[in-house]
Amino acid sequence: MKRLSLTAWIFVAMLAGITLGAAFPNIGKAEWMGAIANVFLRLIKSIIAPLIFGTLVYGIAGTGSVKTMGRIGIKAILYFEVLTTIALALGLGAVNLLRPGEGMTLERSAAETGLPQSGPTLSATLDHTFPASVIDAMARGDVLQIVVFSFLFGAACAAIGAKAGPVVTFCKSLSEVMFRYTKYVMYLAPIGVGAAMASTIGSKGLGVLLGLGKLILTLYGTLLIFVFVVLGAVAIIARIPVRAFIRAAREPFILAFSTASSEAALPVALENMELMGVPGHIVAFVLPTGYSFNLDGSTLYLSMASLFVAQAAGIHMALSQQLLMMLTLMLTSKGVAAVPRASLVILAGTLATFGLPLSGVALLLGADALMDMARTSVNLLGNCMAAAVVARWEGVDLSSTARSEVPAAQASA
Repeated sequence: MKRLSLTAWIFVAMLAGITLGAAFPNIGKAEWMGAIANVFLRLIKSIIAPLIFGTLVYGIAGTGSVKTMGRIGIKAILYFEVLTTIALALGLGAVNLLRPGEGMTLERSAAETGLPQSGPTLSATLDHTFPASVIDAMARGDVLQIVVFSFLFGAACAAIGAKAGPVVTFCKSLSEVMFRYTKYVMYLAPIGVGAAMASTIGSKGLGVLLGLGKLILTLYGTLLIFVFVVLGAVAIIARIPVRAFIRAAREPFILAFSTASSEAALPVALENMELMGVPGHIVAFVLPTGYSFNLDGSTLYLSMASLFVAQAAGIHMALSQQLLMMLTLMLTSKGVAAVPRASLVILAGTLATFGLPLSGVALLLGADALMDMARTSVNLLGNCMAAAVVARWEGVDLSSTARSEVPAAQASA
């Protein structure tokens, strides 16, 4: 009998967790069940800082050219902006067409949400981007600040050449060690994912899967359209080998969906995209940077959720107001991926800016866990596609690399 792949075990564990949480809610609500899930997530978080630092510094210094990395950065940012704009527009179009908020009422006050009532300003975002201490940034798991420091550190290594040899060699060894460390941690993934699902369903009930059903179905349907139509078109235009991409992205995608955590999927995504044939320096730069600037799933959700609240409150927003809101979301959604419930924080700020009832956040809070799973997994998929597109833009022939077969073989091991 063919052995189940790790991806299959994760999927089985996710279904088992849902079943356990629904059938035995007391077990799901038990502290030890949540603790098991937290152990897995904490181990994953321990990977992030050293892995990003090692891979990005070695990747940049390995190119020997700061100019090359600058060119890659410009291409990545341009791609990010185009795709997030499409995601925002698609979300607005879907919520205007299907109007999931009609017929609902807002009853709870903003104070009951316990969430900030204003989003980050542009100046605050810029100030947050640059670390005062890389040790502090690593301790907090602030991906954006780690990327900025690692980029500058790697550029300095590239600029001084041979003198930085020992540092670059150390970073190469560090990245290889962290990939092996990731492999060990991933053996615990099915247990961690199953416990996380059991804890969520046990504590919140199956109602979290049923509440706000129309909005949830609208979000999932729109995200499917984005994945198959938009990302599919991108793959065709950029000539990305679809089968190899699916093999590389499926395991981190399932991890991101089942844990609703981008951090849980990042180490596996970094490794699998490099095994697919995307050069290490591109993967190490584009994926972590995309976690702050290419949140396709989150931006689509934000545009949809903002107008959903207006519909639920019976407030009509003109097209000009909707377009202004879309431009606001394009700015305020940058650089906040590491903030817990970042999308709800940004949503609260957007509602306050446009005079919409902040009690809408409370309305969405009950079903946010399920919607967070969808938007997080699409964020991850969009960033994997971004890495592949930038690689093709740089002239890398992904279809000719034999390494595209490695993720599938690895997953079945």
